[in-house]
Amino acid sequence: MSLVIDVQGAVKQYGVGDAAIFALDGVDLQIEQGEYVAIMGPSGSGKSTLMNIMGALDNMTKGKYFLDGIEIDTLDENALSVVRGRKIGFIFQSFNLIPRTTALANVELPLAYQGIKGKERRERAMAALKVVGLADRVNHEPTELSGGQQQRVAVARALSTRPALLLADEPTGALDSKSTHDLLDLFDQINAAGRTVVVITHEDDVAQRAKRVVRMRDGKIVSDVMNR
Repeated sequence: MSLVIDVQGAVKQYGVGDAAIFALDGVDLQIEQGEYVAIMGPSGSGKSTLMNIMGALDNMTKGKYFLDGIEIDTLDENALSVVRGRKIGFIFQSFNLIPRTTALANVELPLAYQGIKGKERRERAMAALKVVGLADRVNHEPTELSGGQQQRVAVARALSTRPALLLADEPTGALDSKSTHDLLDLFDQINAAGRTVVVITHEDDVAQRAKRVVRMRDGKIVSDVMNR
């Protein structure tokens, strides 16, 4: 199996000398293609900083990061933007959908940024909405959808680019228990189809649905165990 995530000796430092704070303190993490991993930890543990590194949203103070074989730290901002858009599908707690815009148009948006033409864009967006069970809601705007449905639109948007990595940051934080259960079922299906899924969470019941759980504290990985 090839590595989708390869973080080597990651350090993220703020301040210098006696005032130095290490959000990441020598983190090594490898995630293979097709894995389903939950990263857990209390506030201040470093999990959000690690997510930003994995998502190519922030730079390390020291270390190396390879995303699907590409050394991220060597890229300029334009190349980084292209890699981020093609390799990573992001899912956020707050959905980040564009208001007064249909579910279909929301899912099409990252494809438009990639220059994919209208017909193929619509076909791929429709296929992604079908995967998440919203083929009958393509013309609904976010305000016409429940929270769980909005998050599934966000998942469809993330899947539409056919990314190497699905990266979800506290994806169940704004959902009720039923919508959480439905979303985690969807992640199971997406992972079973071969997609690499990484979920950042502080909720044990969410983490237990993953196949592997990485726990962080004080900027370090303190445990890394297989669930099943």
